[in-house]
Amino acid sequence: MLTGNREFNEIYEEYKDLVLKAAYIYSGDNYHAAEDITQDTFLKLYIGFEEFEKSNISSWLYTTAKNAAINYRKKNSKVTLVENYDELGEKEPSVRNIEEEFMEKEFEKDRLSLREDIFSDLMTKNPRWYEAMILAYYMKVPQEKAAEMMGVKIEVFHSMLYRARKWIAKKYGVEYEEVKRK
Repeated sequence: MLTGNREFNEIYEEYKDLVLKAAYIYSGDNYHAAEDITQDTFLKLYIGFEEFEKSNISSWLYTTAKNAAINYRKKNSKVTLVENYDELGEKEPSVRNIEEEFMEKEFEKDRLSLREDIFSDLMTKNPRWYEAMILAYYMKVPQEKAAEMMGVKIEVFHSMLYRARKWIAKKYGVEYEEVKRK
């Protein structure tokens, strides 16, 4: 990125992956939308760069990308998912291979459906728990950094994660164990 502003370039290099991950996750795993959201987020930062409080840049970037992705997802919520089926690559596939492939795809559908249900219900139950879980476990942001991004102390962040896990175990324990066994 050649903007002539070395400080901005350093911030861009440091946070571009974090912003892209946040946009990807909150947009409903849409990579193209996440790229656009990332570009828009950094454009907003660049336009107002001189007025920004430099100590809060990471939180601002994350929050801006998250909100833009949530808005994108709301606007495009009627998009249907289409599965991409790969060919087996064999001239004469055996019945056993087709059956195994079918079972694997069904299992993966069950896992994805359960994951969507858990995160959807968690978002409804407590958006802060949802955000903490996404940051810590899905985006793999270090917990100290995630707590800072959310504007809470590390102890509060740990409490949110603990409560979210307990709620998930209580509400989805049986279903989760069933899908794990398959």
